[in-house]
Amino acid sequence: MFYLGLDFGTSGARACVIDAAGQEVFAAHAEYVVPQQQDTADWRVALFDLLAQIPPRLRAALAAIAMDGTSGTVLLADDALEPLAPALLYNDTRAAADTGAVPLPGSLAKGMWLMQQPGTARARYFLHQADWLAALLTGAGGVTDYHNALKTGFDPHALSWPAWIQALPIAQLLPRVVAPGTRLGRINRHTARHFNLNPACIVRAGTTDSIAAFIATGVEQPGYAVTSLGTTLVLKLLSTARVESAEYGVYSHRFGNLWLAGGASNSGGGVLRQFFTDAALAELSMKIHPDQPSGLDYYPLPRPGERFPIHAPEMLPRLAPHPLDDVQFLHGLLEGMARIEAQGYARLAELGATPLRRVISAGGGSKNETWRRIRENQLGVPVETAQQGEAAFGAARLAQAGVKSFP
Repeated sequence: MFYLGLDFGTSGARACVIDAAGQEVFAAHAEYVVPQQQDTADWRVALFDLLAQIPPRLRAALAAIAMDGTSGTVLLADDALEPLAPALLYNDTRAAADTGAVPLPGSLAKGMWLMQQPGTARARYFLHQADWLAALLTGAGGVTDYHNALKTGFDPHALSWPAWIQALPIAQLLPRVVAPGTRLGRINRHTARHFNLNPACIVRAGTTDSIAAFIATGVEQPGYAVTSLGTTLVLKLLSTARVESAEYGVYSHRFGNLWLAGGASNSGGGVLRQFFTDAALAELSMKIHPDQPSGLDYYPLPRPGERFPIHAPEMLPRLAPHPLDDVQFLHGLLEGMARIEAQGYARLAELGATPLRRVISAGGGSKNETWRRIRENQLGVPVETAQQGEAAFGAARLAQAGVKSFP
């Protein structure tokens, strides 16, 4: 049997099929026409395009499907699961600017804003992106997972919607919340026939794109963490304790019997892109001596403002002095970001999270061996590179293991 993971990210969608041994046997990609203006029509087309790309022998033997979506992307739909207004993407700020004096969780504010738009009076479901796509496959809406529901205000500790949210007008549209990986039902007969899918294939509750990427790494022990070295530095640490801090942008997702504590710095690969090409980064990195200090004290930011591990909205990038030697300059940048990463994990521990024991690196920057060694020196724990870090692979693991994907 085979298991399908579907990842709906910021620029396109990806599919990954794994076998019973957890090995990838097929992967595909579908781009959105205009990523900045993507909507439900793009997601529907991408979903069915990816299903069609899967080789027939794999489609006929699919046992389960799970998918992830961008956290904070939501929509309203009617009884037939047809969207009643354009979806609000994760980075849409219109609702936040219109909530007035009463602060609401980001996705909840979007739902309230959507309810005020023309044509939404027939709304039956408030759905996150992954919820809606899963509903297209089962034919039944009204269910979400507790990862996607976090930004809508769901209490992951009590596993319920808070009473104050249940008193809001949107309460009647809110989905039932289940654990990621929970069986939602079989794939609907029409879709199974159209794509020659195994009619017994089940659809499982999904997760967010960032947590799917975490699941892909296979990290399961408290004190183990994943640092995503992309445009920004994103830290996720498995902890026995739940930690929260609105000031530092720290929050915890339930992860089975554990908690996934995280924060994101504005520093990261985006700063490196301002100065170096990929080829230059590779060439210069090989000339750095990672076990020797650079002698520079940088706080690399792409623009003013930092959110984690310090809260400093007006903070200016610290990139002086700028040596004439590009090797030394890059050394200082990589070292500065490694210090930020170390300060981030120290902040999580200060808030009560399990102390750091090991870091797994994911994202484009994880391929830089020089940076890995610099980070290992700063963090004081082993730093490894993830064998798998793609969200689609993580969603496929979720499809295979279900709720057993979590410790």
